[in-house]
Amino acid sequence: MNALIRIPALLAVARLAAQEPPLPGEEVIQPQPDPAVRELVGTTQQFRASGGDARDCGTAVMLAGQTSGELRKLTGIDPAWKVPVHLRLHGRAGERPPPQPVVMRLIDVDGARELRVDIHLFHGIDPPRLARVVVEALVHEQALAAGVGDSATPLRVPPWLTEGLLEAIDWSLERSDRRLYRSLFEQGGIIRTEELFETDDADYKALDAATLAAFRVSAGAMVMALLEQPQGQEGFRAFLREVPTHAGEIRPLLARHFPALNLSETSLAKWWALQLANKGGLNTLTDVPGIDSTEAALADALKLRFRTPEGIILDRDIDDWPALGELDEAARLDAVAAADEALVRLSHRCFPSYRTVLADYRSVLAALGRNETRDIAKRLGALAETRRTMTARAARGRDYLDWFEITRARETSGAFDDYLRLRERLRERPQVRQDPLSQYLDRMNRLFDRGASEVDVER
Repeated sequence: MNALIRIPALLAVARLAAQEPPLPGEEVIQPQPDPAVRELVGTTQQFRASGGDARDCGTAVMLAGQTSGELRKLTGIDPAWKVPVHLRLHGRAGERPPPQPVVMRLIDVDGARELRVDIHLFHGIDPPRLARVVVEALVHEQALAAGVGDSATPLRVPPWLTEGLLEAIDWSLERSDRRLYRSLFEQGGIIRTEELFETDDADYKALDAATLAAFRVSAGAMVMALLEQPQGQEGFRAFLREVPTHAGEIRPLLARHFPALNLSETSLAKWWALQLANKGGLNTLTDVPGIDSTEAALADALKLRFRTPEGIILDRDIDDWPALGELDEAARLDAVAAADEALVRLSHRCFPSYRTVLADYRSVLAALGRNETRDIAKRLGALAETRRTMTARAARGRDYLDWFEITRARETSGAFDDYLRLRERLRERPQVRQDPLSQYLDRMNRLFDRGASEVDVER
């Protein structure tokens, strides 16, 4: 989070209540409050802080209120909160942190529920760490306000959701680096959607700096893709109310609240890839890779990954498909899954004439997964011949243009100036046609690429 924050007004409230007893199993030391300030409460009165000096308590409440406002604006969460959040500060900067520097629990206070968050200040007030804590607390609050969970139910927010919400907030406030999205998309996402969803707290803490940056951008793109679905904010709020107590796979929960993801088994990966492309500043009309770069990407994508009987994981070219015959059905499907996802991503950014080739390769992979291999060799041979023909024609065209320039051209003809100017105008100021067909296509484009609401489509 940005350290330059907008400081809201704070309401200082002196409380003379008895010292609160420690929670069972807490790995934190007792608070050392400032004698003059026992507690600070934010303007919304949802957040209050105690245990530190006036400066630390004020900063904690101030950052919590700012993060809350940004999250509510992003997701459309009702500003009328239901569960208060008590930030209890412990320790001092430079001290050795406890095994659990942050502990969050739901407790009952005088018959009312309260989220109590104990934070050790071994790094002082760390804005990014505090923002993460506040986002998790607000997701818990959504579940509790909906009547889901109690003090005996463990509440958990998956790391991808917390990081994704924080990144989406930063993107909405223009604090993110667009180049990270472009780099991540061009490298095929680096982190697969399954890995994103399956990363738990222990895995998250073990990430190095580079992988953490890729994880955050990937998670942010996923959250923004969900928010831009039809009825995105409404579905996302319903999703937040269930996710803290959800113990199974995340995909069925997403499919229930985002019906558009049920279009196909790869639709989530498609939305995710499109979000990376859009946020990376790619122009799908003019930024089209050539045949050579498409060929190189296709060669990298057509890899079969499987485990040998000895337990060794191998990456083989698709021409080695007979090796899949020794695998069972589940292993065969896993072996072709990575290649199929890579082809889906490549289909969004390839030389246009290759899209039919990619579709044919996906059909071959599906047949290999079902162990239907009768004409696989013939189909792969035909696809390889098509690719050789396309590459040869492209090379012949380049050679002819080079020859023409060397032997005929004595000066710039200007024949392509109009085309180049048109290309720049399309890039900088795309024209909007108003005929009925164009308006219909524009509405469909907003629906699938930018998550327009169903109301927009009906207009």
